[in-house]
Amino acid sequence: MDLRETGKISLNLFMYKCFVLATVLSSVSSIKVTAPSEINAVKGEDVTLPCSFASSSGVTSSMSATWSYTPSDGGIRQTVFFFSAVPHPPSQERFRERIKWLGSPSRGEASIQLLNASLADNGTYTCAVKNPPDTHGNPAQITLTVTPKKVTIRLSEVMVLLLFILLPSAVIALALLCRMFCPCCAPRGAPVAGQGYHSSIEVTERDMYGYKPPVQKQKTTTCCDMYFTDSEYEEDEAHYHHAPHRKGEGMEESQC
Repeated sequence: MDLRETGKISLNLFMYKCFVLATVLSSVSSIKVTAPSEINAVKGEDVTLPCSFASSSGVTSSMSATWSYTPSDGGIRQTVFFFSAVPHPPSQERFRERIKWLGSPSRGEASIQLLNASLADNGTYTCAVKNPPDTHGNPAQITLTVTPKKVTIRLSEVMVLLLFILLPSAVIALALLCRMFCPCCAPRGAPVAGQGYHSSIEVTERDMYGYKPPVQKQKTTTCCDMYFTDSEYEEDEAHYHHAPHRKGEGMEESQC
């Protein structure tokens, strides 16, 4: 056999082996796992981490899904959930009783739910699925960002109803108070100070004489007026006691 023919046979055999290996690898690595790259949540909420997969072969009872968590500060990756025929809850105290299985292998779903999310849950969650003979495939990663809860005020129907009732009542009460205590808000036709109030059967000077008596303005008494009034009263009293009483003067005795 010629050396040239021997080399040609060896080359063909090598190419055939490469083709078979590529075919086997493609069939083994045909599983595809997908998930959103980022998810935002608010502290205290229940967060769903979706994960779906597509396998070249039918889903068998050997199908398994593994969820792992890497902290945002770059800590060590740790497995937080595992599914193989039945869910296996996490054993870590941090995630214990906080992860719920939402997957459905027959529909190609391997999602989980994180209950009562906290700021410490920020990080990267990785979903890896195997379905023999499809045991190789790139896992999907989700970056979870949990933010503090914002304080919001929501007006319920009861609050809105109370607002529509109390607001007009407050306005009416304020208007009545202003009308009672504020002089500038007095109603027209109200009696002027100093004239008093007259009933409908009382006869006034206007009814008797046909004219309206002038309104006398009341003078405000000052401290000086009170001082001079007291001085005049004391002088009159002193003069009455010291002046001699004449006969027949003074007050006559009552005949009663």
